[in-house]
Amino acid sequence: MTALPRQMARSAALLGLVAMLGTALLAGVNTLTRDRIVEQQRRAVLVQLNQVLPASAYDNDLHEDLIVISDPDQFRHRAPVRVYRARLRGAPAAAIFDLATPDGYNGDIRLLVAIRYDGRISGVRVVEHRETPGLGDPIERRRSDWITRFDGRSLDDPQAKGWAVRRDGGEFDQFTGATITPRAVVAAVQRALTYFAANREQIFTLEAMSENNEPRG
Repeated sequence: MTALPRQMARSAALLGLVAMLGTALLAGVNTLTRDRIVEQQRRAVLVQLNQVLPASAYDNDLHEDLIVISDPDQFRHRAPVRVYRARLRGAPAAAIFDLATPDGYNGDIRLLVAIRYDGRISGVRVVEHRETPGLGDPIERRRSDWITRFDGRSLDDPQAKGWAVRRDGGEFDQFTGATITPRAVVAAVQRALTYFAANREQIFTLEAMSENNEPRG
């Protein structure tokens, strides 16, 4: 082999080695980054969950006690509903529904609804929406305290006709210039309460699922 081919072979081998090392390094960085991102996402979700259910109300890992249900007829949405189950000293304490309603003025409104085992609401928060700023966004806690009006309520408090905005004869305020948005939230919360009342025992006995909807091994 002449000098030139030998040099080309060494260069090719060196480039191959560099490529292999680069690939290995990139894979390692991706693994570390992915794990960090997943952990940050879990913490962010926990912060949201603790806004509707205080950490003192449970002692289990909510991320590890998750079920996923699908009932488009009840929730009026094709998206599956995640339910985080809270337990205290092994006993069921509350269920937090992560659901979406399609009835917003500008599309889906995603909310968390925490219902204590006795059927009373611990808290409700809107976590994602596309409602009109200045009109529909008072559903956000940072914009107003309207969403806190659900605290302590139950399926029977108010009675069925009270689960509506005042314009429809109910007990919940609508917003000036915006009725569709609060109407959608009130209806979604009532649907969560109705589902919980009908399926409470089953909710706390179903096998826990992973974040990608697979049974935990």
